[in-house]
Amino acid sequence: MTPHLFQPLTIRSVTIKNRIMLSPMCQYSAIDGEMNDWHFAHLAARAMGGAGLICTEATHVAPHARITPYCAGLWNETQRERMKRIVDFVVTQGATPAIQLAHAGRKGSTARPWDGGGPLTSENGAWQTIAPTDRPFQQGWHAPKRLDRAMIAEAVAQFAHSAKLARQAGFQIAEIHGAHGYLINEFLSPISNDRNDEYGGGFDDRLRFLWEVIAAVRSEWPSNLPLFLRLSCSEWVEGGWTLEDSIALAKMLAARGDVDLIDCSSGGNDPRQQIPVGPGYQLPFATAIKAQAGILTGAVGMIHTSDFAESIVASGQADLVVMGRKLLGDPMWPLKAAKELRAQAVKWPPQYERANL
Repeated sequence: MTPHLFQPLTIRSVTIKNRIMLSPMCQYSAIDGEMNDWHFAHLAARAMGGAGLICTEATHVAPHARITPYCAGLWNETQRERMKRIVDFVVTQGATPAIQLAHAGRKGSTARPWDGGGPLTSENGAWQTIAPTDRPFQQGWHAPKRLDRAMIAEAVAQFAHSAKLARQAGFQIAEIHGAHGYLINEFLSPISNDRNDEYGGGFDDRLRFLWEVIAAVRSEWPSNLPLFLRLSCSEWVEGGWTLEDSIALAKMLAARGDVDLIDCSSGGNDPRQQIPVGPGYQLPFATAIKAQAGILTGAVGMIHTSDFAESIVASGQADLVVMGRKLLGDPMWPLKAAKELRAQAVKWPPQYERANL
């Protein structure tokens, strides 16, 4: 029998050939938001290596929505055409191309990790960040401009425009980035949302911005194509967003029907977080949400072995295994895992068949 990890998953009109998703991981290598040969090589290698779902890094919906000046973006046609070349190649490898649409909010205007990662100065191109609050992420960071209603509407429209461009580029799945302390997460969390209007305060009002973004993306994203949402399912901070909040939101998402899968991550919205990092440390989030909300989930977080990945899918704890660091270090991991699990129908690219020892 084909291992569960290598059985296809059909969502709406899209069939993913296996349950391995390349996690969206920033490469900090774009120029003016445009993907280049680095991005082609990075994503193409993982498609050639057998991952069923190839997701871009966080792709930002406006210049000021980026984390760093070197982050990918999708707000113009040139960026779209650079991505289309990558999308077309991914499809030739039998993989499904996906894009993560993002807005950094108050965590934008920073340097790349290898350049120190801190906030930019005016001398090296800092820009004004925006957020539901005017409080910075932490001491020493830029104070964001508190969004008014017109600015909120503009941000929502930017998500819609990027979704339209993503559809034109040929992506088959879109994921909205609602995690890691970026703009949507900032609205969701009681830690970062100190508003007293219809976008803040109680749980339902803190969800309003997310609902508007989902509706805007769906207005440009065809109903036959899947839409994912990445969540920080816990902030790992007292008084922050919790797993119970995530389950409540997931139940609403399942009832509304616009979002098909929750990509279950955590943290990123408060520097005080205490995360118990270890193999599968975020798996309980995916399992609980899937069981209690009845929506598809992706499990992410130090899933390093084929047996572990297989057990997650086989036991129904999650529907996709979302892999980051393992695939960074070994693009061919899915093909090697198929051999370890004795998946007979999985084929190597004929150019690489000599390596299938």
